[in-house]
Amino acid sequence: MASAWLRLGCAKAPVEWHGLSVSVESFSVVNHVMQFVSIQSLPALNAILNATSGVLIVAGFILIRRKRIAAHRRCMISAVITSIVFLISYLTYHYYHGVTRFAGSGIARPVYFVILISHTFLAAVIVPFVAVSLIRGLKSQFTRHRKVARWTFPMWLYVSVTGVVVYLMLYHFFPSAP
Repeated sequence: MASAWLRLGCAKAPVEWHGLSVSVESFSVVNHVMQFVSIQSLPALNAILNATSGVLIVAGFILIRRKRIAAHRRCMISAVITSIVFLISYLTYHYYHGVTRFAGSGIARPVYFVILISHTFLAAVIVPFVAVSLIRGLKSQFTRHRKVARWTFPMWLYVSVTGVVVYLMLYHFFPSAP
């Protein structure tokens, strides 16, 4: 279960950082939510959060094209929050469940891995892009914000959409045997 985390250098034991002890169990919000949500339901929740983030990103894009700056700002802040909740849920699932193997074969296998690898790579790459876009937008540095957002938007949208595709392929189209 935790073997994937141990391979990544993570453990269930508290981690010391500048005198602060941090562990997954110390996050009372995670513990509280986990009382109502099963680990098995987290992949579906993650797909919903990815899809929601994608819808918010597209809505934000449409709103800024229509010069509705305040509504655009609300959508994009909501997309960031949704993505953060997704990340917490994703990490929680993999912390407790570990790795889920893809059961597909034939042409589906290379298609899945191309999508998964590009999704994973861009998911890591977009983090600073999203942060810089958000900070520049909130600071009203609109010219600088626009320069980064032109790159952030398509990457973030791709990651949101492919996250849902990966979920569908892994859990619905080619599910592992229970």
